[in-house]
Amino acid sequence: MTRRTQAERSDVTTSKLVAAAHELFGRDGYAATTIEAVAAAAGVTKGAAYHHFLNKATLFREVFVREQQRISATLEASAVAEPDSWSGLLRGCLTFLEHCLDPAFRRIVLLDGPAVLGWEEVRAIEYAHTLRVLTEGMRAAIADGRMADGDLPVRAQLMFGALCEAGMLLARSDDPRRALPAVATEAARFLTSLARDPTQNP
Repeated sequence: MTRRTQAERSDVTTSKLVAAAHELFGRDGYAATTIEAVAAAAGVTKGAAYHHFLNKATLFREVFVREQQRISATLEASAVAEPDSWSGLLRGCLTFLEHCLDPAFRRIVLLDGPAVLGWEEVRAIEYAHTLRVLTEGMRAAIADGRMADGDLPVRAQLMFGALCEAGMLLARSDDPRRALPAVATEAARFLTSLARDPTQNP
């Protein structure tokens, strides 16, 4: 049997810690989760946890980044499966809202993310992942003539903010899954309003 290198062992430990942290942060929230609990769930010592991550906030940031990577890959795949840029954009928005049905996603991305990392840090990470995918989808729709040209960064941020607020609306609903169609319809209407040329009559 080939022995793992130090780097490989380190990667394995990091992956275990991040997976355990994702479960605990998603279930119990940031404030209620300790490094000790994460280390125990990962099957490593507290010292090993601190060797890989400076503190709990650093570990949470890694969980947040990986969650952004995961959802952005899902959004890209769902958009590519659609027949055109506009359908892909709508499908991507719906896919994001569907992820908001997951309590762990809502807690990590929508609730604890901004509180723990701060708005500027969260936006910087989102710019590289979910917000990037949305912006690229809108850019493709503009190139295909499905959206009016305009201030793309502003419109992308407005749409992304609307999607995040829609996710919170689902979270406050008595039955998020049942509320999803109505929320998704309103999100699509908002996206359509952003697509119009404001200088033209509706």
